Amino acid sequence: MNTSRRVIVASLVGTSLEWYDFFLYASAAALVFGRLFFPSFDPLTGTLLAFTTYAVGFVARPLGGIVFGHFGDRAGRKNVLVATLLLMGGATFLIGVLPTHAAIGTAAPVLLVTLRFLQGLGLGGEWGGAVVMSLEHGDPARRGLSASWPQVGVPAGNLLASGVLWLLSATLSESSFLSWGWRVPFLLSGLLVLVGLWIRIAVTESPAFAQIAAKGGKARLPLIEVLRRHPRGLLVAMAARIGTDVAFYTFSLYVLTYVTGTVGLPRTVALTGVLVASGLQLVLIPLFGGLSDRLGRRPVYAAGAIAAAIWGFAFFPLLDTGNTLVIVLTVVVALATHAAMYGPQAALVAEMFSTRLRYSGASMGYQIAGIFGGALAPIIAIKLVASTGSAFAVSVYVAAALLLTLVALAFAPETSRFPTLDTDPASAEAAPGRSPLAA
Repeated sequence: MNTSRRVIVASLVGTSLEWYDFFLYASAAALVFGRLFFPSFDPLTGTLLAFTTYAVGFVARPLGGIVFGHFGDRAGRKNVLVATLLLMGGATFLIGVLPTHAAIGTAAPVLLVTLRFLQGLGLGGEWGGAVVMSLEHGDPARRGLSASWPQVGVPAGNLLASGVLWLLSATLSESSFLSWGWRVPFLLSGLLVLVGLWIRIAVTESPAFAQIAAKGGKARLPLIEVLRRHPRGLLVAMAARIGTDVAFYTFSLYVLTYVTGTVGLPRTVALTGVLVASGLQLVLIPLFGGLSDRLGRRPVYAAGAIAAAIWGFAFFPLLDTGNTLVIVLTVVVALATHAAMYGPQAALVAEMFSTRLRYSGASMGYQIAGIFGGALAPIIAIKLVASTGSAFAVSVYVAAALLLTLVALAFAPETSRFPTLDTDPASAEAAPGRSPLAA
């Protein structure tokens, strides 16, 4: 296996494991954490509090992006990625042995929040490093495809987490699942991390970083330099991602709460939809990433945003049918529109920052947006339905977030047209924005 493919495999496996950990918590927050860690509240409030602890991971992610991005741009990409995998996997394993509220009282949710924060720190440093390594090791003419492979880790991790939860939900009684079954996937994370480390330790350092280091060109304070040299790139990356995040967590996470709580169907129905859709995304994300090398990052991304906004208004009425097949197909189409945005997203974000600042810049732009996108999306969706009595308000919320994404794309440079990865993005940002649908 050549170096480029080895790096792609290492990035894909590593990100898959880390997103498995992250989505596992999210799914457990939707299904069981409200009853286990916040039992003194009514079901709606308990679920809302569980999602609030889930949001803590998003708050920690920018901090992780800043801290690990700093060391990634100062000390190298490879070692930082090993550290993030250990941190994320260790925190997830400990959640699996955490006593519930019934055993230790209020200390249980406090410890849960602490471990969730550590999960967020690890994931905050993971994404930027995996994308940058794949981008800098990959074929210069296929940067969109190369950078999209770590993105595949998201549906792969979601697929693994949903699959394990689905299997446990289908084979265990409600009481067994609540008493011990929910712990099994978290404990499994410890074994998966060992596999990820074995693969990741074998990769070589990024040649682009090695060249910068050999010339003495490493940034002293990457965070400060990103803010000074790439303010527009940072804002565009954040705004472009927010709509993508809101759509994804509405289509893949809030759907679990809506189908079980509002439609009144078993959790396995929604999990099946997410499972099938995530499997399709394994193919669609690199497909759209490669398509962005031919058509441009912005037109592919924008087409996905428009499709997701339109589908958002059909999403809940189709779920309300209560038909299992219709629900599964509804989630599949929704996550297909997300794949069209997510495929070119990694390259678009990473290419807007110079090599010496790429880890920090990409991590900050991606992770800060997560606070305003994925962290709040399930909470806002729950509150909107509770206050209006209708999911239509959620569809409007998704469309508004995606409109912000389209506005950001209008101001983004078409990074696929950069002749080399080392093209200075700061100078490209000075050019006027074009229509997001223009190649």
